Amino acid sequence: MPTVHLIIGVLLLVLNLAAGIVGAWAWFRVEPSLIFWPLLRAAQATIVVQVLLGAMLLLLGHSPKGDLHILYGVLPLAVSFIAEQLRIGSAETILEGRGFTSSQEVGELPPAEQRVVVMSIVRREVGVMAISCFVIVALALRAASEAGAI
Repeated sequence: MPTVHLIIGVLLLVLNLAAGIVGAWAWFRVEPSLIFWPLLRAAQATIVVQVLLGAMLLLLGHSPKGDLHILYGVLPLAVSFIAEQLRIGSAETILEGRGFTSSQEVGELPPAEQRVVVMSIVRREVGVMAISCFVIVALALRAASEAGAI
């Protein structure tokens, strides 16, 4: 079981780093990315699996070298949750910043202006989630360090 935990940890690092890079690139280019969202969701799924595996290891009597490993192992789940909350608020923030009271007002704009508003929302969402991926990579590396894996 510890080996599976290690393998999923490596997968967590790889998927979050890949999602972060793809997201940062899409944010920089101000273009939607078809691969970013599935990659992000896969990365988030590995976080959940990793935390569950870690909890199972603790229940089975395996304990890490230090309590910090547990903290750094659970924090990615919290970061992912907080990032999702910030992502959800992106549309409202962009709309309010542009003086709109509802999304229906955006629908009344010419198509080119609608696209600008929608791309601003998508860009903000991607930026928030890409940053969260990089934070998760840093936390996962720290968790691995605390466990003596690196």
